[in-house]
Amino acid sequence: MSDEASPAAKAVITDWGGVLTSPLNDAIDVWLAADRIDVQQYKRVMRAWVKQAYDGAGTNPIHGLEDGSLAADEFERLLAAELLTVDGDPVEAAGLISRMFGSFSPVQPMYDALRAARARGTRTALLSNSWGNEYPHDLFADLFDAVVISSEVGMRKPDERIFRHALELLGAEPAECVFIDDIEHNIRAAERLGIRGIHHTSPDTTISELRALDLLA
Repeated sequence: MSDEASPAAKAVITDWGGVLTSPLNDAIDVWLAADRIDVQQYKRVMRAWVKQAYDGAGTNPIHGLEDGSLAADEFERLLAAELLTVDGDPVEAAGLISRMFGSFSPVQPMYDALRAARARGTRTALLSNSWGNEYPHDLFADLFDAVVISSEVGMRKPDERIFRHALELLGAEPAECVFIDDIEHNIRAAERLGIRGIHHTSPDTTISELRALDLLA
């Protein structure tokens, strides 16, 4: 949030999935229906895996996928082995990640806002926890001064090292940066380093907060 006593914001670091794309849950719902997966079983598995991935206790498939220590095809095999269709049949592992994120679509207002902020002199960076999915790199060239993808650097949010890596690439101090993410746990991690967090719930609210920080006209 804006704070008159804080240094002026000079840089924006943003997540990709769920911020620059349509909501993750919407994409997952499309995939679950298309593959006719038992939804309750999927939720039980993912609830446990997500909790393990963020509670700091050891590693699990999500943790490994995001930091690059687990190959995407192995993650697909592990997840498929935990799932069943509504008819009790096995779920095909090959291509599972592509199917999960197949309905992702870009959120144009967020892209426009970042371009506008950059045109005003704001430095920008992407900081994304990868799930082995394809990124639209063709859209990034005129959008970001730095791109940090977790599996490529061997670190993942909410590890403070990956935030420090992004700050170093931008040449900015934590108090000069704003971080946008749709996962509150990641926002809290950034704020502990002195970065101002924007918990993304919709393009309109995030753009309003960027405007309040004088990053947009």
